[in-house]
Amino acid sequence: MKKWGLIAVIAILAFMSIGMYNGMVTGREGVTSQWAQVENVYQRRADLIPNLVATVQQYAEFEKSTLIGVIDARSKVSQIKIDAANATPEDLAKFQAAQGQLTSALSRLLVVAEQYPNLKANENFMDLQKQLEGSENRITVERQKFNDVAKGYNASIQQFPRSLVAGIFGFKTRPYFQAEAGADKAPDVNKLFDK
Repeated sequence: MKKWGLIAVIAILAFMSIGMYNGMVTGREGVTSQWAQVENVYQRRADLIPNLVATVQQYAEFEKSTLIGVIDARSKVSQIKIDAANATPEDLAKFQAAQGQLTSALSRLLVVAEQYPNLKANENFMDLQKQLEGSENRITVERQKFNDVAKGYNASIQQFPRSLVAGIFGFKTRPYFQAEAGADKAPDVNKLFDK
């Protein structure tokens, strides 16, 4: 009788461990999938930039350093690739820093573009500007979703008894997007060109 009781306990523990493991795999894949969506919206923005730059160039000869800054920042962003399965907080910080430089360069470009009345009235420019604004909003939403999914996954693998199964099978926490230094202060438009 004791033998069957021991077998039953072992079977129950095995089934619980399998269930926990499968739940953690699902959570990990959710984080990876959400990371792919974050990359997707960043790619959308990167794809719009050449159109915005070309439209602005058609209407105005403006400060070359602004255009070069956008092109350089876009180039840096396209070179940074993160493997969601092995992302570290440092990897995410590098990715976020490059994206921040691109955001800053785009802000300078838009401020310069606003100085040209013909460009501001151009339908193509207005549409691209709206598309870019929409991209920035999408990025914000997807980054928040990534943080939410990562939070759920991280909490899941750190709770007992899942933490035991997570440790055995090598599940690791995922880093979060963090606000950039100084993000709590509104940007000073006059200082955009000082960079």
